[in-house]
Amino acid sequence: MENIILKRFKESSEVKTRFLKENLPKLLDVIKLISHTFEAGNKLFFFGNGGSAAEAQHLAAEFVNRYVMDRPPLPAIALTTDTSILTSVSNDFAFNEIFAKQLRALGKEGDVAIGITTSGSSPNVIKAFEVAKEMGIKTVALTGNDGGIIVKMVDFPLVVPSTSTPRIQEAHILIGHILCEMVEHSLFFKVNP
Repeated sequence: MENIILKRFKESSEVKTRFLKENLPKLLDVIKLISHTFEAGNKLFFFGNGGSAAEAQHLAAEFVNRYVMDRPPLPAIALTTDTSILTSVSNDFAFNEIFAKQLRALGKEGDVAIGITTSGSSPNVIKAFEVAKEMGIKTVALTGNDGGIIVKMVDFPLVVPSTSTPRIQEAHILIGHILCEMVEHSLFFKVNP
């Protein structure tokens, strides 16, 4: 049992280190994008399925409430939380429309849509990115494996180099936390990320 625990910690650390080496400039670009989005009075949308839905809610809460400092709330919305919208759209249209319809209703040009999908191939995330592009909403994907279909669709693909869903999810939450912390610094300490 101890060997398995040690192996999992090592794997997680290696995946995160490799992601950072391969994506630091892109990560800095996303921090700037989100900071400018908030400065312009626009919003941030998060969405994903399963564990990624939980991460979407977690990260939206960090922006709206606080991450490491007390500061004014920032407009972030998780499109995974309204069960009436999710079930009515799924029932009346299709499950792949659940995020796209919400983006059409709530989003506008200048906003940012962050889709979280470990495979990079979730149909409802793909559909939401298609709608975002039509609307002039900038797109960021937190994904894994080889990035899937989504890697070619979005403005900023942040691909975690792993085929292990747990390792990808662990990296995604770290990436989300870094985004929150650096945006806070950028907006409220006036430090260039």
